[in-house]
Amino acid sequence: MQKKNKPLLFDPFTTRENNQKLLKQKAIVVWLTGLSGSGKTTLANALQHFLLQNGHITKLIDGDELRSTLNKDLNYTQQHRTENIRRAAEVAKLFLDSGVITCCAFITPTEELRTLSKTIIGENDYVEIYVKCSLEECEKRDVKGLYKKARKGDLINFTGINAPFEVPEHPALVVETQHQTIQECLTQIYDLVRLRISVK
Repeated sequence: MQKKNKPLLFDPFTTRENNQKLLKQKAIVVWLTGLSGSGKTTLANALQHFLLQNGHITKLIDGDELRSTLNKDLNYTQQHRTENIRRAAEVAKLFLDSGVITCCAFITPTEELRTLSKTIIGENDYVEIYVKCSLEECEKRDVKGLYKKARKGDLINFTGINAPFEVPEHPALVVETQHQTIQECLTQIYDLVRLRISVK
């Protein structure tokens, strides 16, 4: 009678270190924070495409997209905002452990929420970018009409209008989309990121 091979309970080949060797890159999470309309998603998309063009494996996690899928059961109360960021950070951590460079675009309005995401992901793997833009300029860019709705009282707990946005205390980088082009901001971000993802 032929013996059946027993399945391996643990395969060391699936470690993050081995994944990074296969992908020839070091994984990090680039977390872009800022007001709605500041340019977070635009920059995250630009960074993802630039990294892909340079041979890196990346994943974009966008706040609006996650809100309409995994987090569609959440509203904008403080408790649900916290859960929204917790889930986002946990998803980012999964990609990180797979060796993937992950670009996240979330308002993340308070220092408490940014600390939560950094704690879940890990301080050494979390690169916080503050996408700085004045509230007035963000309202001018209001293509979705969200600021107008918030001003009218149709949206509650909207960051910048009837919910606070705390300026990040210790971001790795600040880019100012109000005074710089997307290309200029992207160059600054990539100059910071490339040193963290290169394999020596």
